[in-house]
Amino acid sequence: MLKNDLDRNRICFSLSRNFGSAVERNRAKRLGREAYRNLRPLLRQGHDLILLVYPGDSGFRERAGQLEHLCARAGLLK
Repeated sequence: MLKNDLDRNRICFSLSRNFGSAVERNRAKRLGREAYRNLRPLLRQGHDLILLVYPGDSGFRERAGQLEHLCARAGLLK
């Protein structure tokens, strides 16, 4: 997480090539983007976020919980 000079957050999901197939990598990114979209109203703005996504059989609820926990630890929640 880094501060930026914008009035919004920017987010990037990084996955390794040995994460699985392209379909699995794309699904993981879609889940992450949706989790972020749901959490966005609760976040302070003006930060760049880079999230490393590791393989696993995590569903949406688990990914959303992980993202909320990370944002809370980083002090991004309002």
